[in-house]
Amino acid sequence: MEYTYKKYKIGIKWKLFAIIAIFIVCALLCIWFFQFFMLNIFYQGSMFADLAASADEIVECLDNEDEVREQILENSSKYFFNIWLLRVKGNRGDILVEANGAGGAELSFLKYKIETMYSQAVANGGTYIATIPIEESENTFEFKVLEDNFGSKDSFPRITSYNGTIGTIYARIVNLDGREYMILQYSVLTPLNTTVTMLKRQFVVIGTVMLVMAIGWVVIMSRMITKPIINMNQAAKKLAKGNYDADFSGKGYSEIEELSESLNYAASELAKTDNLQKELISNISHDLRTPLTMIKGYSEIMRDIPGENTSENAQAIIDESERLSNLVNDMLDLSKIQAGARKPNIEEFSITQTVRETLGRYEKLVMQDGYKIDFAADEEVLVKADRGMILQVVYNLINNAINYTGEDKYVRVLQEVRANKVRISVTDTGEGISAEDLAQIWNRYYRVDKVHKRAAIGTGLGLSIVKEILEAHSAAFGVESAIGSGTTFWFEIERAPTPLVFDAEYDSIGD
Repeated sequence: MEYTYKKYKIGIKWKLFAIIAIFIVCALLCIWFFQFFMLNIFYQGSMFADLAASADEIVECLDNEDEVREQILENSSKYFFNIWLLRVKGNRGDILVEANGAGGAELSFLKYKIETMYSQAVANGGTYIATIPIEESENTFEFKVLEDNFGSKDSFPRITSYNGTIGTIYARIVNLDGREYMILQYSVLTPLNTTVTMLKRQFVVIGTVMLVMAIGWVVIMSRMITKPIINMNQAAKKLAKGNYDADFSGKGYSEIEELSESLNYAASELAKTDNLQKELISNISHDLRTPLTMIKGYSEIMRDIPGENTSENAQAIIDESERLSNLVNDMLDLSKIQAGARKPNIEEFSITQTVRETLGRYEKLVMQDGYKIDFAADEEVLVKADRGMILQVVYNLINNAINYTGEDKYVRVLQEVRANKVRISVTDTGEGISAEDLAQIWNRYYRVDKVHKRAAIGTGLGLSIVKEILEAHSAAFGVESAIGSGTTFWFEIERAPTPLVFDAEYDSIGD
């Protein structure tokens, strides 16, 4: 059944566009909010903070007449404030320093309100801030309070909704060495209507440019990202139809390249598995068909031909039945091990003696067919493993060596002790195996020559069973071979701890 995409699914290109569009809209809304709604708040907050900072700097210099004069002139120029420093004596205030940095407002403008500013500052804990409207008409100013901070010394006046030019008056009372001073500062809050109008126009242009750039960027990015994904998708469809030559090419990003390499590797492995499966079906069909054909043939002969009901024909049927039974049992054993149904039953035993017992099964083969099987071991070695499984490993390795050894029919089995491990190796004198085939020979029914031949001994599943058993024991194993120099299969398992032996004469504590 061919896989088809659901048409209502949104492609990555449009998802990418939607994400970027949402991001840009959110960014524009954020800019809109802070530029148009918070601009006036930020502006007035900055102005109030400058008034407080200027007053702090003047207070620090009050004890030095020259320094305070320089500081007032500097602050007036830096902050664009009108600043007056007054010495308060009784109900009178004398001007000590005057600086006109804001322009337009002389002290005469405030003289009728100085007493009010002073009393409000005293009543408000020493600081008083007020906002007033400024209407210029023949250089006169109307003076009335819009908002102030009376009752909340450490705060600034609330933002007024007045649309005209706003003036800010800041008064602070300072007592120093029994003398009382008042710092009076005046600044102008310029209306931002013109600025806001300009920003709105600029905002429209910026938003349009950003949207156009986003569309262009999405088109470019979608091609860079989606094109290799689309190519890999098409290759995956080919792979699903059994075309293992599909090329998953993808470049541009490391993640896509890694995915491409993984998919190419998967396709290669699937191709190997498919070929192996075909070989398995072909080989196992051959091994099943041959004994079944012979059993049927001998049975028909014994039934139809008088005098052929002999013990030799019956023995042939028994031998083929046994071969068929062994094949089925090996397949069942392999399936059980792979499924985890057959797990090692660990026990301590002599692997040296186990190898000797295995070689005893080949006495008839050695005598009748001229095979020579040598076993070399320096000492008896105990191991901890599943004895039946290890015996099956040794048996299958020897069977494999007998099937592929050279014309001299020689097989050598060697036991070597290496530190806390023992290695069993089985060597034949056959044609050897090429380097490219070594990694595949553990697969069931894999044939180096690709031409299936019936094994002289065994069922053809021996090496697969060996691999599964040794992996179940977490044992190291491998194969060493080269064309023309034979093949050596080996495996290693850990030795059992050597039991301590006590001399009877020294098993008690002396004086």
